[in-house]
Amino acid sequence: MEVRLLSWNVNGLKAISGKEVLPGVSFSGLLRDEEHDIVCLQETKADHLLLPGEIKRIPGYFFYINPAERKGYSGVALYCRTEPDSVTTGGLGPEFDREGRIITARFPGFLLMNVYFPNGGASEERLSYKLRFYDAFLAWVQRFDAAGEGIVICGDVNTAHTPLDLARPKENEQVSGFLRVEREWIDRLLAAGFTDTFRLYSPEGGQYSWWDYKTRARSRNVGWRIDYFFVNNRLKGSVTGAGIRSDIMGSDHCPVTLTLNHG
Repeated sequence: MEVRLLSWNVNGLKAISGKEVLPGVSFSGLLRDEEHDIVCLQETKADHLLLPGEIKRIPGYFFYINPAERKGYSGVALYCRTEPDSVTTGGLGPEFDREGRIITARFPGFLLMNVYFPNGGASEERLSYKLRFYDAFLAWVQRFDAAGEGIVICGDVNTAHTPLDLARPKENEQVSGFLRVEREWIDRLLAAGFTDTFRLYSPEGGQYSWWDYKTRARSRNVGWRIDYFFVNNRLKGSVTGAGIRSDIMGSDHCPVTLTLNHG
């Protein structure tokens, strides 16, 4: 069975819903027109009660959301054409779960974890928070892996892994998002048996998923690849495609995609 997934940091779900994301195509039109079975969103900045009905009820999709306690901040959401067997939110404990950063859905054959990892750039305190989140998440996901689950992890990881994953690696070696300690966590995730699916198909650099709004970096492709789909070894053989949809506009991030064929 083929399953097509899309993951996107939308930088505000309510905001993106009013934008043209492709020529003549709205956000809801994108979901209706394209063959995505599962759409994972990060940085939704909204809770269920404040979203218009047309966002929550896009024809053909079930909708789930995990908002942060703080209004207008963080949050993740999920649209899927088939109702999951189960949906849970959080899982790392109160320190992290109050920011609404994880939504997990169980589908036949795999467990999907949609995650908005913290940004560590604001202060030393937030960098420490990010690194604690990284450690807690890895320990948590390894328990599911050890139990024999097929696992998909997607979302905004807020770190570029290697010099191939950002346009200006030298200039950013001391910047959160490309610090050695952040990059080493991705090394640890891969060593634990997970695969960066994009690199199965695109070993070259120059392909990014985030560009700074302030410097109009997208028009010059001065970007970072910080949005990922990872799968564990149990699912690696089911991956049939992975990519970056830089043609889709509306946020400072663009979507990333994964196709699985399993069952």
